[in-house]
Amino acid sequence: MSLLLRQFFHADVMKTALYVAIVVSSILNLINQFDALFGEACWRWGMAGLNYLVPYCVASYSGASQRVKQRLSTLKDSET
Repeated sequence: MSLLLRQFFHADVMKTALYVAIVVSSILNLINQFDALFGEACWRWGMAGLNYLVPYCVASYSGASQRVKQRLSTLKDSET
């Protein structure tokens, strides 16, 4: 678990997750808050925040778990 957590906060993982979150979340906000952007509805800050937080967390977890799998595979290959 600590290996996964260290990889979760690795600079490369965080950078990639940030890029993914910006693109995906901007599209989600455009879809989910279309009326607030182009109509008369109020902007929902909580929803906007979650639209950025969730894709960032998903991309970070995905990147971190992939790095852990690669590291474990490398260790396994070096033992044989």
